Amino acid sequence: MIEAKTVLVTGASRGIGAAILGSFIEEGLEIYGTATSDEGAQTITSRLNEQGVSGSGIKLRVEHTDALNDLAVYFKQSNKSPDIVVNNAGITRDNLLLRMSDKDWQEVIDTNLTSVYRLSKIFIKAMIKKKWGRIINITSVIAESGNAGQANYAAAKAGVAGFARSLAKELGSRNITVNNIAPGFIETDMTKKINEEQRKTLLQNIPLGRFGSANEIGELVRFLASEKAGYITGETIHINGGMYMS
Repeated sequence: MIEAKTVLVTGASRGIGAAILGSFIEEGLEIYGTATSDEGAQTITSRLNEQGVSGSGIKLRVEHTDALNDLAVYFKQSNKSPDIVVNNAGITRDNLLLRMSDKDWQEVIDTNLTSVYRLSKIFIKAMIKKKWGRIINITSVIAESGNAGQANYAAAKAGVAGFARSLAKELGSRNITVNNIAPGFIETDMTKKINEEQRKTLLQNIPLGRFGSANEIGELVRFLASEKAGYITGETIHINGGMYMS
């Protein structure tokens, strides 16, 4: 059972984000999910309506400061603030460092790291006042293991992990937890594009012999949002089938 009223999930229209959104539907919360397009936001709204759940989809580019400020105004005017914030939105712009453009570096940093700082800063004031809150960030196994061609992505996700540990120390006395979930290879539209030979090679390095499911990530998010996880903070929980063991 989750003792909260409102949840915000970024990047919630598909993949892991959609599964996270689904994990909260059964909890009777008011749910808001973001997407980068009007179509994606409408998909979220329709899904919530079909399930009889309060909330809506919101078009949001998390890398844009003005858009985040507008989101803050939206919640303030609604006299609401998320008790649970799940920072899931992210992008990749892969390339070897010698070939990586400043634009590709900055876009990944702004979307995957800076947005987590900004969203957390916007919503922790209300959490502090309530003396309850959950911030859950989706990072990646790559933040720990590294990966050629993903220096920008690895740096951003590792930055989120460090940010969360520091914020957890700042907010612990207010009964607010801050944690990270670091997925390995998860079955999504992105991993479906991997050819059979690549998949076979990857599976050889995963002791459990399979890719994870987005629903497994969603259930872990739901656990960290619950009262059962109230004594867990500042942690990065790996969910990768044994591919990487810290």
